[in-house]
Parts: sequence; C-alpha cells; structure tokens
Amino acid sequence: MEEEEETVPNGANPDADKEDLDLASAYVSDAQYNRNIHFDTAPPAVRLYLRYHHWPLKVLLYVFILVDLGLAVFEEPAVFPLPTWATLLVELVCLLVFSGRLVHYARVIPRDKFWRDPKNICIIIILMLTLVDMMVYGALRASNWSAVRWSRVLRPLLLVNVTEGRQVSPALLAPRPISDLALPSGTRGAFRDPRCLQGPAVRSGARGAFRVCVLQLRRAFRSIRNAVPQIFYVFLLFMFSLLIFSLMALKLLGKRGLTTISGAPYFTSYLDIVFDLYVLVTTANSPDVMMPAYNASFVFAIFFILYILINTYIFMSVFLAVVYNNYKKYLKEEVRQLVRAKRHKMVRAFAVLQEQRPGAEPVVTRASWTRLVGRVRPGISTAHRELLWSVSDDKNRGCIGKLAFVQLADLLNIEVITLKSRPHPLLTRCPALYLSAPSRLVCRLVQHRAFVVAYDIIILVNAVFIGLDEDHALIAHSEWAFLALYLLEILLKLYVVEPRAFFSRHCFWNWFDTVIVVSALVATVVNSASKSLGGYSSRQILDIVFILRVLRLVRVVDSIQRFRTIINTLIRIGPAILTFGQLIIVVYYIFAMVGMELFKGRVRFYEDGDAPEAASCGNALLEGTAFAQLGYCKNNFNNVVASFVLLLELTVVNQWHVLSSGFAAVTHVSARIFFVLFHIVVVIVIINIFVAFVLEAFLLEYSLEKSDLQTSLERRIQELELGVAQEKVENNLVDAMETSDGDQGGSQSDDSKPGLRFRIASKRYRTVDALLQRMFESDLDPEDFAASDDPDATPSRNFSNPAFSCA
Repeated sequence: MEEEEETVPNGANPDADKEDLDLASAYVSDAQYNRNIHFDTAPPAVRLYLRYHHWPLKVLLYVFILVDLGLAVFEEPAVFPLPTWATLLVELVCLLVFSGRLVHYARVIPRDKFWRDPKNICIIIILMLTLVDMMVYGALRASNWSAVRWSRVLRPLLLVNVTEGRQVSPALLAPRPISDLALPSGTRGAFRDPRCLQGPAVRSGARGAFRVCVLQLRRAFRSIRNAVPQIFYVFLLFMFSLLIFSLMALKLLGKRGLTTISGAPYFTSYLDIVFDLYVLVTTANSPDVMMPAYNASFVFAIFFILYILINTYIFMSVFLAVVYNNYKKYLKEEVRQLVRAKRHKMVRAFAVLQEQRPGAEPVVTRASWTRLVGRVRPGISTAHRELLWSVSDDKNRGCIGKLAFVQLADLLNIEVITLKSRPHPLLTRCPALYLSAPSRLVCRLVQHRAFVVAYDIIILVNAVFIGLDEDHALIAHSEWAFLALYLLEILLKLYVVEPRAFFSRHCFWNWFDTVIVVSALVATVVNSASKSLGGYSSRQILDIVFILRVLRLVRVVDSIQRFRTIINTLIRIGPAILTFGQLIIVVYYIFAMVGMELFKGRVRFYEDGDAPEAASCGNALLEGTAFAQLGYCKNNFNNVVASFVLLLELTVVNQWHVLSSGFAAVTHVSARIFFVLFHIVVVIVIINIFVAFVLEAFLLEYSLEKSDLQTSLERRIQELELGVAQEKVENNLVDAMETSDGDQGGSQSDDSKPGLRFRIASKRYRTVDALLQRMFESDLDPEDFAASDDPDATPSRNFSNPAFSCA
C-alpha cells in the first residue's frame, strides 16, 4: 500500500486527497500563525496532533492556567480565604491538566526532539517543584507549623513556557533564492516521514489567538534577555557614577552637622546616601533630598545639578537608546527568520499539492487551491475566496505557480471587509415617496459634511450645559432638547442608510451613538418619573445620565483629522501593546508572591481611622515615619490585590522611596533591595523595551502606506468594480474597529452597482506577527526563502527548528 502511494505523483490527482490537503493546510496554517512544532506527519500522528490543537482543549488549558494564577486570591494571605486543602486540591487538578497536556505533546513529536527542548524540561521542573512544595506545605500546615509557598513564583512561567510552539533558529535557517527550493513533485509518503516537522491547522483566527498571545509574550521575554547584556554594561557604568557621587556627598556633607526636616542626621551613612541618590535619579525625592545642603549653601546645589544632569538625563537616556537599538536589531533578525520559515512552509505546502506539467513549471490548480483555502479558513465566504484567487491568478490561467502560492498566508492575514449592498426598505415599499424631490433633498443634507459639523457643534454646546448647575430649571429642561436633537440625528441617518447597514457590526460609531442616546433617554425618563411621582431624584441615575452625556463628546474626536490619525494608530498597535501588558502582569505576579511572603501582616490598614493602631499602621515601628504620616497604611502586601496596587504605585515611582522605607522600617534595611530590584526590572528594562516597541510601531503606522500585497489586492478589487468609495470609509475611527463582514446600505444612486463589495480594512493586522513583518518589510527580499541546513537532514526534506529557551 505504501509503495503504491510512493509511485503515484500528485499530478495524477489534481484534486489532492484528504491526507494531502490536511498536510498542506497544516503547512499553510503554520505559515499564517508562525507555528514551528516538530511532529510525526504519519496520518495517525497527524490526527492525534489535530486533537492536540483542537480549540476546546486549548481554551481549557488557558482556563486552568488562569485558575492556577487566580488561586493567589484565595490562598493565605487571601482576599477571600479558603481552606488550605481546597486550594491545594484545585492546584493539584491544574497540575494534572498541565501534565496531561505535556504527555499529549510528547506523544506527537519524536522523543529526542521533546527532550532536546529546554522549554519542556522547564515545565517538567516547575511541575515537580510545585508538587514537592504542595506536599511540604500541606504537611506543615496540618501540623500547625508556619510554612512558605515558595513555588507560587513559578506559576507565571507556565504561561510563558506553555507548549505551543518553537523558536526559529538562525543556525538552521539560511537564505536561499526561490529557485533553490524547487522540490520534486514527490509523493504523499515523502511528506509523511516521521521526522517532518510541521503542525496542523488551527481552523480559524479566533482559535489561533490564544497561542499568538503566548508567542508574543515569549518574544517580549526574549527581547529582555537579548537586551540585558548591553544594558548590564551601561548599568555598571551608572552604578560606578552613583557610588562616586555618593562618596563625594559623604565627604562634602557628612561632617557638617546637617539634619533633615525631621531632625535626622543628613548624609552621614554611605549606604543611605547611595539609596537616596539612586532615588534622586527617579526624581521621586527631588528637591527634598538636596534642601538641607542647599539651605546651608547655594554652592552645594551645583553638586546635585551635576549629578542630575549626568545620571538622570544622560544615563537614563542612554538606557533607552541601548534598549531601543538592541531591541530593534534582535527583533529585525527574528522577523527575518520568521518570514523565511513561513515562506519555506508555503513552499512545502506547494510541493504537496503541486501538479507537474510537461515542459512547464509545477503549478497548483484552482480546484486544489480552493479546497486548501476551505480547510485553512472554513468560514471564508465564496466571494472573498474568489477575490483572493483572482489576485493570485492575475493572468487567469486556472493555476498558480510557486511565487503566487507562497503569498497565500499573507493574503489570508489581510483583513478584507465584505459589504453587502441592499436597497433601503422605503425605496422598495414607497419608491415614489423615497425618490421624491423633498426626500432627495433630505438625503443630500444628511450626507453633507455640514450635517456632521452641525451636530459636532451641538455636542460641544451640550458639553457647556453639562458643566453648568443642573439644578437650574433652564439647564435641567435643556437636556430634553438635546436628547430630541440626538434622536432626530439617528432617525435621519436611518432614513438615508439601510437599517441593517446602519447597525452592521463594523459601524462602531452608529452603535455608540444609539446606545448612548437611548440609555440617556431611558435614564432621564426614569429619573424624571421618580422625581415627579415621589419628589425623589436618584443620585445614581443622575450620575449615569451625566456620564452618558459626557461620553457623547468622544464622538467629536472623529471629526478632527489629527486626533483621528493618532487614535487610529494607537488602536491598530493595541494588540501588540497588550502583549507587554501581559509581561507586566507576569512580573507583577512574581514580585507580588515574593512581597507577600516577605511583608505580609507587617503593615495594616484600619477602616476605623480613630483606632489607636491606625496612626502607626498597626506597627509601632512605623510610628512617626513619613509612611504612616502620609496615610500609606493601605499600601501593603497583605493580599494579592493590594500587592498589585502597591507595585503599580512603585512603577509610577512617585514617593516609592517612602514606600520602600516604610517596609524597611518594619523588617530590615536590606528590604530596600526588593524595591530597587523591582525598579530596575520593571522601570528601567521592561518599560524601556515597551517604549522602544511603541516608538517603532507608532512611527510605522503613522508614516507608512499599505503594503505591496494590500495594494495589489485593493487594485484587483477596483479592477473588478467591487470597491467601495474610499472617501466614505477611510480615515475614521471605524477603520480600526472593523469586523470581517457587514452591510452597506444602498442610497438612491446605487441601483446599478453590484450587490457585494469589498475593501481593505485600513492597515489593521490579524496577528501581531503581521505587524512585525510590516515593520521590516523594506529589509526583506521577496524571494528570500530558507531551507534546513541541518547536517543530519535526510532526503525526506525535514524542516527542523530548535526550541525556545526556558524563560
């Protein structure tokens, strides 16, 4: 049976069979979502691997990860306390799920590949250490002994290292021109070798979104890891400067008998000086730290000015420059490798489906291409699929070559909005009335720019009235007039635009306006009715009304070009920004777990401010300190929620030295190391990497036009006369919030136009990887492909990729 399959070329079967399509769709989906997982491509293994990537299992995995992380809310010190046995039981179930997932993964990839991946080893070690900690902690608690849950700091690493993909290595990806990757027509057996390495298709973008988030989180950790060596040298130089200035401060000011405002000795301890000057770099204690010296002599101000110039402005700027330079360098190389790997996967998919014709280059027929796209994107509409084919087969040959086929993954990542044009119900039921001269005049007025400007002015006038005293009779009654005007606006728009088009999923502002106006109307009616019937006016209802009225001001932003451009850019890079939000949460979680073990119960907040212990935050060591005097008692590590709030305050850095000094007072002066370390990791490293990414992405979005592939697709849409007038749909905030389909209402002049239209969804990206590829598109050769240079590679055309490092 196997020998028969190996002698039958794909060309004998233009419509490739199910197994070939499964394998080809796996390659294409891997290229689309940048997956690199080693697995046995024999049909049984592929079926097992398909189950591994089945979206309910992936959702279940991430649910259990969130449950595992969320246990901190119920564990001591807890927000909502639960018995120790209950939290341990839930965590045990989570560990069993993670172990089952890992075993499933181990069954679908070669054993040597599994044990060669440090990420898998990292997960196994985390699971074992957590299990040991659970047993020790449970036994100690059962014996009424104190215990520490030290393994909780390892929980976020499961989110980072969850087994979903592998990193592309530069050692195994060498650039080759497309001509060097001409694979033989081959057979199904040649691509079913157990060492072939591609993963199966995740059947939709939504189902692949979970894994995309994890890959971006890993990329952020790799950015930190790559930037740390260069930052380290700058940090050493910075610390050298700090120590030198601290020594000079000790010699200049230490024996002058100066005191702080609280009467404490000023600059007499070298370690205290080092800490105070480090805090000064963050400006958190400026100008307080220099005032005793400045009060003694204005000459000492020169010392602090020089220190601030050198360390705050020069060194901190150098930190950002080093982070930005290294981040961009490593990210560019990673994206180059990613694109090469993606193109190489597409070449392999082409080799599975290709049909060899005498005297011609191998091609993929339209039938095979159509079935393939149906497997990769089962929800794609027929019209959208035909549009993509027309872009790929621009010469109408009925087949496409390798270069056109390779673009399929990028084509699928371009958001295309499908708009269905329908006639207005009034045009169908009352054509004479709807096409009359007065009706046409109303439609032209509503569609005119002056209509938008007029309502923007009304919104601004309403804002002025909102700021006035609502108890005044005229102001109170004006609300009804504004609501009537807003309702009139919506009704007029519904008269002009077909209702299903007006309320289609991509019409964000129409939904926004309608929900705000209707909610404000209902709240106002309820409040007026309750006031007239019982003389009672609900403060909560009034607050809701005023908030809803203020939200209408957001609509004005869409009318100002500069505002619109900036906000559109922020919305488009939002998913990438959220990646760093996940990174911050992971780091916060680790520091929160450590902080709770170190400082829980040391500082207490009393709801009753008159309690004797309230003035000292429940700890006599804090009596008379700035921490207690400023009322910082609620800033503590007594539960995970309070810990996250405190860490956020430390990230802002204002007064962070007061917070750290408070915890040092109730423990030991060495506790400051915890807070300094947090500042270095989060503020200096992570925030600077975040700024570097936002700068690069923002400059890209703000300045570049559509990509070449988007331009080709857009041009094809216009050639087929299936485009939407761009001046009606571009350059508004809706562009950044569109969905994949919708309705376009027909106007009185649209009778002759097609019933189905398309347009490119601005410059929005289906995945963050697509945004990263767009960043460095000018540096990528469109025919730059990669093949395995693994010396152990066999003629089976293995595509090998090494593992991620353990985060």
